[in-house]
Amino acid sequence: MDFSAIFPFAPEIGYLGLVLVNFFGSLIPFIPLPGFIFLASMSVGDQFDLHVLAILSALAATAAKQIIFYVSYQGRRIISEKTRKRMRPFERLVKRYGAGAAFFAAATPIPDDLIYVPLGLAKYNPKRFFIATLAGKLVLSYSIVFISHHLGMSLVQPYLEDITDVTTVYVGIIVFGIMMTVVVVLLLRLNWEKILGRFVPWTLDKNNEK
Repeated sequence: MDFSAIFPFAPEIGYLGLVLVNFFGSLIPFIPLPGFIFLASMSVGDQFDLHVLAILSALAATAAKQIIFYVSYQGRRIISEKTRKRMRPFERLVKRYGAGAAFFAAATPIPDDLIYVPLGLAKYNPKRFFIATLAGKLVLSYSIVFISHHLGMSLVQPYLEDITDVTTVYVGIIVFGIMMTVVVVLLLRLNWEKILGRFVPWTLDKNNEK
């Protein structure tokens, strides 16, 4: 299967399509894969400016993650006190390493919402979150752009050779998103007081809220 079969509209909508795919792909929790593939496919050849691709991709993804962050920031009001009590040690942990954690999550292809949601719940500094996330997304976007441009699709094409129906790709993306959503639900249900109390007991101290 060729990447053009996954995004047949890419050449027509160009930069606008990149922004939309990256924004909505990043806005839907745990489903960044379409944005990665779209960015990689547009980076092959010389049809598009590589710097514009990387910057637009990073800005779109960061904007979407800001929304997730602010929803989590306000979402603590609708989470039960019992759940909040279980989550507070984990919130203190990610908040202490806030900027570094946000940058690492943004600069790597890991499901970054696993870090962003707790940061929002912990009311981490929004400006620091934005700067760290944007910096990380720029690193990730430029990495994808230059690797794809110079190596083409040789790195990922072997994984698509045996796929004949594009629906399989879409279903795989949806299943992955559902799986990661389940992970977050479990994350909220774990007793972090017991888990982190054994390894980083300072997270149990209420004085470490700030």
